Amino acid sequence: MKIYPAIDLMNGKAVRLKEGKRETKKIYGDPLDIAKEFAGHVDKVHIVDLDGAFTGELKNVEVVRRIISETGLAVQFGGGIRSFENLKRVKDIGVENPIIGTKAMNSDFLAKATEKFNGITVSLDMKPEGLAIEGWKRSVDVGYREVFAEMKEYTDRFIFTSVPSDGALEGVGNVKKFWSDQEVIYAGGITTLEDLRDLEARGFSGGIIGKALYENEIDLAEAIGAFGDENAR
Repeated sequence: MKIYPAIDLMNGKAVRLKEGKRETKKIYGDPLDIAKEFAGHVDKVHIVDLDGAFTGELKNVEVVRRIISETGLAVQFGGGIRSFENLKRVKDIGVENPIIGTKAMNSDFLAKATEKFNGITVSLDMKPEGLAIEGWKRSVDVGYREVFAEMKEYTDRFIFTSVPSDGALEGVGNVKKFWSDQEVIYAGGITTLEDLRDLEARGFSGGIIGKALYENEIDLAEAIGAFGDENAR
């Protein structure tokens, strides 16, 4: 189980939201300082440009560039990557895994993106009413299994997010394995080491931890120690 500490960006600050709702924003400080702290424990972090997710345009890419250049961390990054120009831009600053959500619904775009760039990751962000897109502001009445069946033709790396669980600190969503040998990372509600063990038992290859780290529900060093050398810095 690979552990990915999360940094969500809004107006240049590290924040956390609940279920992606702006009105729930809580600011946690300078994202570069937080990234430097994470860099003492892991080799890769998960970063989302929330402003980019809401607007469809990259807004905090300079912060991401600084994190990569000043910490040496590998980065998987999403939020606002809805054009080839923005995809090239994030690859040019050193993002290892660009995360595509909304635009992944366009199979032509996804096919061309995965043909041209390595490390493309598709984000499956699920609400009870369907797949959440456009910064989780809108939902499409389609199931994640159906979307996955189409998108696995283009990439073998996915993030599954349980939107109702995100930022709630109430445990993980109830999703069973729907993939074969693809890499599928879980996000949304990870609050304890038991949650991580549960996800590992279900077959997830990684877990993204956000609010639980910021609110001291999970100690990152302890989590890294519990899940082995794959996470060692």
